[in-house]
Amino acid sequence: QVQLVESGGGLVQAGGSLRLSCAASGRTFSNYLMGWFRQAPGKEREFVAAISWNGGNTYYANSVKGRFTISRDGAENTVALQMNSLKPEDTAVYYCAARRNPIVGDYDYWGQGTQVTVSS
Repeated sequence: QVQLVESGGGLVQAGGSLRLSCAASGRTFSNYLMGWFRQAPGKEREFVAAISWNGGNTYYANSVKGRFTISRDGAENTVALQMNSLKPEDTAVYYCAARRNPIVGDYDYWGQGTQVTVSS
């Protein structure tokens, strides 16, 4: 059974940092594009960041560029999202996802999400 399990969410003050982690199991994701998305209350889910299968390419939403860093450990089948200089508008449920096609298409697997709350 394929699973993506996020952890590391919590409550933090504005300006603080959190590190989210996503553990993949059930298959190897070494050749998958891995991404992070988020959904705030009353809003649609939005893209946050993604990383290519070998970590050589990273992609960020403009709203988080320069503050968030995505990384992956192929040996451990994990993906991390380091979030610095957090703002109240970063408050959302954060989801880890995996996509087989490195260029286009829907994501194939999703985690259950982890809550991040940034207080002002």
